[in-house]
Amino acid sequence: METNTKKENLDNLFDIHEPEKTCEYRGETYHVRENGSIFRCQKINKRKRPLDEKWTFGNPCKQQGYMNFSSETVHRIVATAFHGKQPSEKHVVDHIDTNRKNNRPENLRWVTRLENILLNPISLSRLISKYGSIDNFLSNPSKPIDGELDQRFDWMRTVTKEESENTLKNLLNWAKKGKIPSGGQLGEWIFLNYTQQPEKYEEENLLTESLTTSAIQKKWKTQSEFPNCPTSVSENSIDSYKQNLVKGSAFSKNQYGKSVVEDFQIHENKRELLVLTKSDSIKPFALAKVYIENEKFVHESLGTFFTLIGAQKQFNLALGLEWTGEDSIDDYS
Repeated sequence: METNTKKENLDNLFDIHEPEKTCEYRGETYHVRENGSIFRCQKINKRKRPLDEKWTFGNPCKQQGYMNFSSETVHRIVATAFHGKQPSEKHVVDHIDTNRKNNRPENLRWVTRLENILLNPISLSRLISKYGSIDNFLSNPSKPIDGELDQRFDWMRTVTKEESENTLKNLLNWAKKGKIPSGGQLGEWIFLNYTQQPEKYEEENLLTESLTTSAIQKKWKTQSEFPNCPTSVSENSIDSYKQNLVKGSAFSKNQYGKSVVEDFQIHENKRELLVLTKSDSIKPFALAKVYIENEKFVHESLGTFFTLIGAQKQFNLALGLEWTGEDSIDDYS
């Protein structure tokens, strides 16, 4: 009974009238709908094949997670129909929301191999470990920190300055349209590029609502919850916030995880609370400044760091204290 119900629901999806496009892909003609379904046409003067003339979303591939049809991947057919033919051999299809089964055309785009590397969190992590930062890589892809690249990434040496510049331009444009994931290292880096280019990013977008009613975010792209934030503003609000904090407790939470309190202190001006946190991100340490503005607790990001030493240095400097400790990789990234 359950199998029949699923089939009926699937049939209902195919019955919904949606705009269609027709495309040629690898010698076949397809009709493609906006819901990501495809219809392979029977070849002229050829016998009808079992999969011809039927609407389908394809079948999931257990190894790759994509939706397949015969020997093809559905996303490439949909992308061809709605976004044109593959621009070059360097281009692949990117699933914007990272769900490989979501083949709606607005979730797909052609990207270069370089752009795909930057959009993949695993390869991005490897790239950062090799180059120190995304900026270092884009400025000179031929020079990793240790001078070595394994065979899978050796092609990075051949990335031209023009391709790097075009990739940066595309990333910034996609971020402006909300097409880049906002969490993690890449999201932060994109955001910082916007804040450094005010003509491309309007100032009011620096302030965003949080998931906590009494809190607002600044330079904090991922909408987050602040569990220890007081519910209302009072005369001693900053001190009250400090009293709520405990080392190891959650400072912020969002869809990508949480950050926990590592250290905290009120600035001598009594109006700002500095909070140093730790998370499971690529750059695990972060610094935030909390202050009151328009009856809201503003949580402003002051940056993320690879090392605790790098974070502690900025923590001290933000408090107006002299730093006498050693340098770290964060001073050069």
